[in-house]
Amino acid sequence: MPTLNLHTNIPVDAVTTSDILKDATKALSKIIGKPESYVMVVLHGGVPIVFAGTEAPAAFAEVISIGGLGQSVNAKLSSTIADILQTKLSIDSSRFYIKVFRFPALVLRL
Repeated sequence: MPTLNLHTNIPVDAVTTSDILKDATKALSKIIGKPESYVMVVLHGGVPIVFAGTEAPAAFAEVISIGGLGQSVNAKLSSTIADILQTKLSIDSSRFYIKVFRFPALVLRL
């Protein structure tokens, strides 16, 4: 059950939100190797964020998964999500952080 929680200080409209949710779902599914039917993506736009002392466009993400994660997968997730943010919201990758959590099946329940 991979989950992506994405926070940005950029307000997002319904069309942009839908595009980001779809693109991120496909990316998470492909990179982690889990079916899209197990993937959850949550987007929080317009969140107050100060990064490096400025309120310029920025984003923070958390990925949570039972398995499927590791050093190379985490790097691919980071670069792919950064690309989505750059394309859809013009957020530079230098203003984006990602935190990745791998949990054992006993911790998370559906």
